[in-house]
Amino acid sequence: MKSKKIWLLALALLFALFLAACSGGDDSGSSDSGSDDGSSESSEGSSEGEGSSDAEQVLNFINGDTIPSMDPGMATDEYGIQFTGATMEGLYRVQDGEIVPGIATEHEVSEDGTTWTFTLREDATWSNGDPVTANDFVYSWQRAVDPETGSEYGPYMLGGVVQNATAVNEGEVPVEELGVSAPDDYTLEVQLENPVPYFESLATFPTYFPLNESFVEEQGDEYATSTDTLLFNGPFTLENWDSTASSWELQKNEDYWDAETVQLDKMTFEVVKDPQTAVDLYEQGEIDRAGLSSDLVDQYQSHEDYQVFPEASLFYLKMNQTQSDALANEKMRRAISMAVDKEALVNEILNNGSIASTGFVPQDFVQTPGGEDFREANGDLVTHNPEEATQLWEEGLEEIGKDSVELELLGGDSETAKTSDEYIANQLQENLPGLEVTIKSVPFEQRLDADTNMEYQLQTSGWGPDYMDPYTFLNLWLTDGQNNKMGYSNEEYDQLIEETTNELAQDQEARYQNFLEAEQLLAETAAVAPLYQSAMAQLVRPKIQDVYVNSFGPTYEWKWASVGSGE
Repeated sequence: MKSKKIWLLALALLFALFLAACSGGDDSGSSDSGSDDGSSESSEGSSEGEGSSDAEQVLNFINGDTIPSMDPGMATDEYGIQFTGATMEGLYRVQDGEIVPGIATEHEVSEDGTTWTFTLREDATWSNGDPVTANDFVYSWQRAVDPETGSEYGPYMLGGVVQNATAVNEGEVPVEELGVSAPDDYTLEVQLENPVPYFESLATFPTYFPLNESFVEEQGDEYATSTDTLLFNGPFTLENWDSTASSWELQKNEDYWDAETVQLDKMTFEVVKDPQTAVDLYEQGEIDRAGLSSDLVDQYQSHEDYQVFPEASLFYLKMNQTQSDALANEKMRRAISMAVDKEALVNEILNNGSIASTGFVPQDFVQTPGGEDFREANGDLVTHNPEEATQLWEEGLEEIGKDSVELELLGGDSETAKTSDEYIANQLQENLPGLEVTIKSVPFEQRLDADTNMEYQLQTSGWGPDYMDPYTFLNLWLTDGQNNKMGYSNEEYDQLIEETTNELAQDQEARYQNFLEAEQLLAETAAVAPLYQSAMAQLVRPKIQDVYVNSFGPTYEWKWASVGSGE
């Protein structure tokens, strides 16, 4: 996700880390990542016991930035994915790493793996009282791939998965031919292009959420721009929000089909970008969680509320080959990928439990069919090697006929992001003779726009997984892929990855072998420069119970959360 789920649910280096750490909510994954504090398949605070009946069921958080979009068909970033995930519900949800029923109570899969039939519950309603029906899913999915909608994640998440999704998005067939139908109000039938081993986890992602057609059409262009132009069918409702809001609330949705499970009455959120300000608010008792920058880790790592949460999100340097002849040169990209001392970056600059990344799929995320961690199976593919980096850079300069290069690095606008980007820029300039790097620091939403429009040269970026499969990372660099956005193209790589969704879809041994070979090819051609796998260092109130942190999709699951007597 610019996470999952899409995403996948995407921020610039430490800016992404801090914003995520202090937010209420990938890619991941998704999405460009701005993931919150937490680890995959874990629970914040104590996970034992019930919430105290005497405790006020209210939590106060900060968020790293505004929410760019609450339209589940349009959201591509961590914040949009997080808050749509909290206020809406698809076929399934994720609880402590397990997929559990949402609007669907059960499903059946055909023998060839291409037809999925979902039975929907009949007690789910929208916040205006309308029932949630199979037609709401049909409308939403058709809208997501309709080229007139302009969704980025629709064709990314459904394309190549749901039958005719790509053809619909490219205008070759009408939306009515998308492979989803409603035989009756509470039966949803989905036709897939090919068997998709991870389709159940896809069904938890916001792009696959239902939409109330009459309400959305009535709102028109105003849909999902404020609380008044939103409908909810999830555990919470979003209150006091519009697209420019710097504060908002999540409140318990009393009309939710499983409202008796939801213990929290309210969560408040306020945009705060500065780590010191966040810690000050925590110390004053104003908020219940605060992300820590590296200098604050040194100060607070002995604090009783200090916690570190590993994540499955990867951060890397994107290199836009369409904006620089240097970045179009494979040797010069390889030089960049080797030039940064990543161990120093995670240990001295980040100082929050993050680990140096040496590949394009994180560790402790998925296992091969033989039971080996994917990262261990493929080993360290991209490591710090300043000597080789210098040699490759000088050879590249000769190939492009230059003795110097100027590049601009696009990054976040917080002080911590600027510090991290300065470190990266200094490392590149120190180890690559003739390179001058200037830093352009911009707000989160502006960086997303620049990425979408490919208006950058170098960019510190991240991805949180949208679903539990290597494909959520390795499809990012397919030629002309929805999230490529840097002009990378390799026919051999495309073939390896596309085979995993076609002829190898039901052969997990062969499928994972393709993934391993494709990842090795990414390293050889330096598609991007891996930096680190994120973790979050935080101060967290012990009273927070059962806030589950997903390894894919929306970072946080608050449905089962409560305020206990931990303080």
